[in-house]
Amino acid sequence: MCTLRQNEDTRPVVYLDETWVNQNHSRSHIWQNNEETEGFKIPTGKGGRLIITHAGSSRFGFIEGSKFVFKCRARNSTDYHSSMNSDVFKKWFVDMLKLLPEPCVIVIDNAPYYSMLVNNYPKCNARKAEVQEWLKNQNINFLPLETLAELRERVNLLKPTFKKYELDEIASSMGHEVVRLPPYHCQYNPIELIWAQVKGEVAKKNSTFKMVDVERLTHEALDLVSKSD
Repeated sequence: MCTLRQNEDTRPVVYLDETWVNQNHSRSHIWQNNEETEGFKIPTGKGGRLIITHAGSSRFGFIEGSKFVFKCRARNSTDYHSSMNSDVFKKWFVDMLKLLPEPCVIVIDNAPYYSMLVNNYPKCNARKAEVQEWLKNQNINFLPLETLAELRERVNLLKPTFKKYELDEIASSMGHEVVRLPPYHCQYNPIELIWAQVKGEVAKKNSTFKMVDVERLTHEALDLVSKSD
């Protein structure tokens, strides 16, 4: 990013990410009397959960048409990432790219569903039959008596020095460049500040703790985000 700025790159920088809003999301401080018989009552637990995916830029604000809000199905999961998968995200990502009016720099992190490789190499715990099948598909000759360790060595020789990610290649083919954040450095993604703004609006107005109302409040809060934000 520093290099792009030093080179006076004029392309818009688009940031994308996911977040969540719980059904019982509320302000951290509320009024109640000492006996807790009067005042605002918040249900126990977090309730259901909405997953939000969006993309935005200081030049465009949120990309019009790219808002994606859906109900989380994994009730027992503490990680909202488990509600997204690579197929769902890929479709959203490609649709979002089509909405961009000019070539952009797209900043994303390294969530698993962002990081599908162009050539999906066998994992280190893959079974021998799986590695053999992969080598056959790559038209690589091997002997039936070769051990799993020997087959893995063949796979390692085919791996490129730098990983080629499927989403990066798709974006490049459509005229855009992807820049990936270092792992665990979400502070470099300013959309995190927008998420705080959106969640603050929902918390301030959430009084029924009904999912249908929380969903409406979430859409309203997202639609209020401006280019200046």
